[in-house]
Amino acid sequence: MKLQFSLAQDASPTLHADIQTLIVAGWAGRDLTAIEHHIEELAALGVPRPSAVPLYYRVANNQLTQADTIQALGTESSGEVEVFVFTVDGVMYVSLASDHTDRKLEAYGVAESKQICVKPVATTAWRFDDVVEYWDELVIRSWIEEDGQKVLYQEGTLDSLRLPQDLIEGYTGNKNILPEGHGMICGTVGAIGGIRPSNTFVMELHDPRKNRSLQHTYRVETLPVIA
Repeated sequence: MKLQFSLAQDASPTLHADIQTLIVAGWAGRDLTAIEHHIEELAALGVPRPSAVPLYYRVANNQLTQADTIQALGTESSGEVEVFVFTVDGVMYVSLASDHTDRKLEAYGVAESKQICVKPVATTAWRFDDVVEYWDELVIRSWIEEDGQKVLYQEGTLDSLRLPQDLIEGYTGNKNILPEGHGMICGTVGAIGGIRPSNTFVMELHDPRKNRSLQHTYRVETLPVIA
């Protein structure tokens, strides 16, 4: 899947990434006790336990999109803000993605629930080396629309999640830079007030040192479930 990114807001695209392999890193938190608690919570709802922590889900690369409107089957899917890393000409970059997931299907299989939904990606990016020294200070957050109001849905610093280098090494076995042609979605933070759907999802990665942000907004068009 061919994606285009600019390195500054409102600039023309300067990066062209051809993503052939898409990986969604699940259970990517640093606090193993908190992860186990979350696994038990989901297990009580019928969601199968992961076979490993972290777990690397493969999703078809044609599920990546930079559109501002997506389509989803039924009303039980929702977004998750996550960082997205990829490599172009030997340089790794960080952008923003939503691991949009079908929550009803999740009880049947997490991999299936991730595959059925497209993964929206922002159109701006930063060089990973420009933020790696203070990576843990970066903030990811998202908002949803409820009763016509914009509501904060997720917010947290990246110190709660595993470093991309660690996730990449866990997937590749020995590398700390993602191979060319690969894209990795790197984990998320909890939903404030619980996981729930919304027809609008706004996501942001904020750099407090340089007072800049990567942002992306998408709307969800619901398709009817026909039996």
